[in-house]
Amino acid sequence: MRFLKWFYPGMQIKRWLLLSLVGVLLFGMGSALFTTPQPSLLTRLVSLLLLAGGLGAMVTGAVVAVRSLLDVVRPDAQKELVDVVFERRHLERGPKVVVVGGGTGLSTLLQGLKAYTSKLTAVVTVADDGGSSGRLREEFGVLPPGDIRNCLVALAEAGPLMQRLFQYRFPGESALRGHNFGNLFITAMTQITGDFERAIQASSRVLAIQGRVIPSTCEKVRLVAEHDDGTLTVGESKISDYPVSIRRVYLEPASVAPTQEALSAIREADLIVLGPGSLFTSIIPNLLVDGIVEAIVESKALKIYVCNVMTQFRETAGFKASEHVRALIAHTHPSIFQVCVVNTKPVPEALLERYRQEHAEPVEPDVDAVRKLGYQVVADDVVGLEDYVRHNSDKLARLIVGLSTGMRRAPPAQKANRPGAAALPPQASVSNDHASEV
Repeated sequence: MRFLKWFYPGMQIKRWLLLSLVGVLLFGMGSALFTTPQPSLLTRLVSLLLLAGGLGAMVTGAVVAVRSLLDVVRPDAQKELVDVVFERRHLERGPKVVVVGGGTGLSTLLQGLKAYTSKLTAVVTVADDGGSSGRLREEFGVLPPGDIRNCLVALAEAGPLMQRLFQYRFPGESALRGHNFGNLFITAMTQITGDFERAIQASSRVLAIQGRVIPSTCEKVRLVAEHDDGTLTVGESKISDYPVSIRRVYLEPASVAPTQEALSAIREADLIVLGPGSLFTSIIPNLLVDGIVEAIVESKALKIYVCNVMTQFRETAGFKASEHVRALIAHTHPSIFQVCVVNTKPVPEALLERYRQEHAEPVEPDVDAVRKLGYQVVADDVVGLEDYVRHNSDKLARLIVGLSTGMRRAPPAQKANRPGAAALPPQASVSNDHASEV
């Protein structure tokens, strides 16, 4: 009976369906006349007119009927249907990419990668306890939504107004001061669905995201830093407040279960990217979750670590690229990645002065030191220099996808240099020919 609804008044479908039906009848009559034995010239002319008119009526009715439906289903569409179909089919052929991290660095990379593939998965830390996320965590007992929100917005296909809404931060002196609308939305959705993962899925549908955003764990964890003087700092937001260098970080509780979706995505990936992002507070916390490191090490995917462009006050003060690498493998496993991406573009003095006031400086790309640790190095210009010094999403995504494409197209002999090693494409700037075991 639902089929009859198409014939209700005001649907603006019936007339075009009827036109298509008339077109079919005319086309059928024309075909019958055209195939009659020994037709006269008049019969042949009438048949051709019927064929042309019938075909035109069929096409016009079908096209206008589809457009009438699309005007209702996609009233605010920003793109033509043909562009949407082409883009989605193109992106479906892209590699399966898993990006591990959190914070601004992760969302920046996701913005670039979504132009190359729709098979994107962001595995995000849930150790944040500062700002709006920290307040919601304490007041409602939910997992911190801030990094999740940033990734959702980065992958969103919804209009710019919806993206601005999710990033809106309440000003003033009210109880909502400092809270982010997206954080409140995810928190409310968690209360409604009773589950943080389902809340993320619902939020993903609202923003029409391209890909998936998955927490590395759904257990409530705290990040703890042990400093060089033996002092322990509890809480991600407090770690950079202590003026002594970090020796190591760990989770409380020490053993937490990973989300199965994260493990499955890692196992199925063609490409796994660690970073960019805060080394000790965004990247490593994900890798401290049980099973995550093991899944990455066992994966046949190309594994890339994107080193930060700038050091962070107290957290990685004075760190060169090789020191980022040493800290990462000290917390995980030497085979956690194969290729290290470092920036080589100089930072203008005007921007440097601003960062010096914040006790930050460019990360020195000590390529030889990273090479001696046994890793391939891709050194290139991957930054955008505007008001801030940060990775340029387009440059970085293009480079990473290029590495992945080169790996998948490499001859078997190149891929077999060592277990898990992947050959780089010829156009990449690489500091050593093959990765070696460390």
